[in-house]
Amino acid sequence: MTTIQRFDTGPRMSQAVVHGDTIYLAGQVNKDVANVTGQTVAILKQIDDLLARAGSAKQKTLSATIYLADIKSFPDMNKAWDAWVPAGHCPARTTVEAKLAAPEYLVEITVVAGK
Repeated sequence: MTTIQRFDTGPRMSQAVVHGDTIYLAGQVNKDVANVTGQTVAILKQIDDLLARAGSAKQKTLSATIYLADIKSFPDMNKAWDAWVPAGHCPARTTVEAKLAAPEYLVEITVVAGK
């Protein structure tokens, strides 16, 4: 039987769930920075930290979904993303414009990674 491990579980969700050798992260947001590039950098740091706690790293990211409050900020988000992704380890990725949970959220990123 495969065990399930949960990290930072609240009343509605867990920030990370590990099932077998797969790690699923909840959508990560950050409102401490007022621009897309800064929020993206902060979110990617959160992702690094969660993956490390779950026994993985960004090199093992399988897929990413990125939600932008305004698709015009795509180049600004990519500045931070391109600096974060290790060469040769790009995950499958989708980027869409979406209305996020709060107006101060400009970007939200969720990833699935292997152990």
